[in-house]
Amino acid sequence: MTTRRILAAGVTAAAVALTLTACVGGGGGASGDDSSKGASDAFKGDVKGTITVLTNRTDLVKTTFADYAKKFEAKYPGTTVKFEAITNYEDDVTIRLNSHNYGDVLLVPNKVTKDQLPQFFEPLGTVDELGKTYRFINAQAYQDNVYALSTFGTAQGYVLNTKVWKEAGITAPPKTTDELLQDLQAIKDKTKIAPYYTNYADGWPLSNWQNNAGAINGPDATKIRDADDSPWDSGKEQYQIDGLLYDIVHDKLSEADPTTTNWEESKNLLGTGKIAMMQLGSWAAPQMQDAAVKSGASKDDIGFWPMPFQKDGKFQSIIGTDYTVGISKYSKNKATAKAWLDWFENESGFAQLNGGIPANKDGAMPDVLKPFQDFGVDLVELNPAPKGQETLDTDIQNASQIDLQGPNYRKKMIDVARGAAKGDKDSFFADLNKRWAAARAQVGTK
Repeated sequence: MTTRRILAAGVTAAAVALTLTACVGGGGGASGDDSSKGASDAFKGDVKGTITVLTNRTDLVKTTFADYAKKFEAKYPGTTVKFEAITNYEDDVTIRLNSHNYGDVLLVPNKVTKDQLPQFFEPLGTVDELGKTYRFINAQAYQDNVYALSTFGTAQGYVLNTKVWKEAGITAPPKTTDELLQDLQAIKDKTKIAPYYTNYADGWPLSNWQNNAGAINGPDATKIRDADDSPWDSGKEQYQIDGLLYDIVHDKLSEADPTTTNWEESKNLLGTGKIAMMQLGSWAAPQMQDAAVKSGASKDDIGFWPMPFQKDGKFQSIIGTDYTVGISKYSKNKATAKAWLDWFENESGFAQLNGGIPANKDGAMPDVLKPFQDFGVDLVELNPAPKGQETLDTDIQNASQIDLQGPNYRKKMIDVARGAAKGDKDSFFADLNKRWAAARAQVGTK
């Protein structure tokens, strides 16, 4: 089970997004866009009664979350917390936003744009207020109001089986993409296993590659890309990110048939040393460690290293929020919903459970990131979009039909790299540049 559902692409997702947009355009029964700043007065009142919490973590409802509910109810006698686990969270909850029936506390679907937040969620406070306590508050901020808080933060890198890498003579992370490719070749030569696993069939893990944007260009990476007609030119950040994945597949350093990959099975493969690495966020490491233990291997064989992107001689890892959690505009028990959100953020330990960076700045960093300290990795958080450009990046992606946060174009790129589709690296990236430039001209600069 993954902790994050990536925005699906294609016709179905487009239809859902159009439905959501229509709902927002209609205004409706909620108060709409709040011009006032700060937490809503709706949170005042007694903490009592029942709330429903929507979650994508179908694997935790009867275990971890049940324990959370007991602890919260003990702290606030007279309350009841019910969980509704939703497998196809993104599509199902996005559709439910067209009604008033989407629980009291919920993960904000990725399809909700910032200007839509006031239609569906209560403001929790201002950026300045909440920024004193929490990380990642710009992720769901609009017009200086914050509408959701991070469940936890994720650092970007790759999960690896360090035992396999040691067998190939590698004990430290490669510093350049060329070094990484050389190390993967050494692993293949010495261990006879496929060093890399794409998770092509499930698709969403391919989207995680985009989360490395900023590891080279820094906090303004999105702004820099949106001002460029050719971000896939050789040497530029987008080229380096996608080019590395292309080269891994082209050089036959990944599984033989990507169409047969399986996410759940990949945990066992990495945990038992049948593959060497996967590019994912730090949240994935505990899942791989659990898989190792269940298979009779050691959790100590599973590590998390930074991607081979450096600036001024130091590794750069982008940190950002996983799902964010907010309170429904239509909740009938907002006082209890707010108390739950505060308890979840500050007392539950959910971030540590997931090997994540706690949203609360006073929280302890997870053990899985200790190697980052040892290797002197700089953690970089992206800056929010400039005023007036909040939707520019999304607009360019939509107009170009290049789903940076989705799997489709990287699936096609892998097909080209493995010889299952026409073209080569240069022609594929040239087409991306052409479409990106045309989209920028279409949407204009803001």
